[in-house]
Amino acid sequence: MTAKIFIDGEHGTTGLQIRSRMADRRDVELLSIPQEQRRNAALREDMLNSADIAILCLPDDASKEAVSMLAGNNNVRIIDTSTAFRVAKDWTYGFAEMDKAQGDKIRSARCVANPGCYPTGAIALIRPLRAAGILPDGYPVSVNAVSGYSGGGKQLIAQMEDESHPEHLTVNNYVYGLNLKHKHVPEMKAHGLLDRSPLFSPSVGRFPQGMIVQVPLFLEDLADGAHRGEHPFGALRPLRRAGHRQGRHSGRQRQARSRRCRGTGGPGHDEAVRVRQSGYWPCQSRRRAGQFSARVRPVQRLQNMDLMLSA
Repeated sequence: MTAKIFIDGEHGTTGLQIRSRMADRRDVELLSIPQEQRRNAALREDMLNSADIAILCLPDDASKEAVSMLAGNNNVRIIDTSTAFRVAKDWTYGFAEMDKAQGDKIRSARCVANPGCYPTGAIALIRPLRAAGILPDGYPVSVNAVSGYSGGGKQLIAQMEDESHPEHLTVNNYVYGLNLKHKHVPEMKAHGLLDRSPLFSPSVGRFPQGMIVQVPLFLEDLADGAHRGEHPFGALRPLRRAGHRQGRHSGRQRQARSRRCRGTGGPGHDEAVRVRQSGYWPCQSRRRAGQFSARVRPVQRLQNMDLMLSA
């Protein structure tokens, strides 16, 4: 028996990417609204309530509206890709590798909130340290990150690449979010098991894809014997082991490692450590020139869907 899947927002950037990755699957039936009727609220509500799983590829307010259309219908399970429900108590966080039990929680959940881009890297670094008692209560965590510009959408892509754009950018890197109110901070705190909000410093580099997330720490402020040298303190499961069924997307094992600062020549640097996570996993896919740039993040949504279908 095939499962009925409705992608609410299927004609947008993220929805198109997810739909393209499901095109060859025979275990699901894709419900669809013709593009010319995508603003038909009654048809949208009917599709939402006819699905086994609804994948919401929408802005926050539109996602909340979609969830309200499903009020009282417990037969439809939901995967939301916005920031609207990532710290909501009745929702399960869709990061299967976050800890050993999370995959089973996703499998049995009705409502799953897919993680944000920066938090995917930050939580993979911070949560194991907190769970192991290495990072003490009250530690002032800072998260430094640089992302490719495609994560900023069509507007930022044009500003970076189109020299005739009225707001063309020529800088190689810039920091933003200086008001310390970035929308990803709450989920970093909640799912990183932190008791205070991290100081998050995101930036954009002049490259289209990829992300590096780093968390600098002082060894003297960590639990005794906490330093692990070059040994990994955590690992992300390859996608093929996490419920994703399409072999062409099999993932690489990625490990978060701690590193001492080297080559600085300055005093005190051997008393510090940084933990670093890098890769392409978090960047949202963007459609450009009729082609899709493949990332892992859309696959993560399918991974969560597969876990839910395996229940």
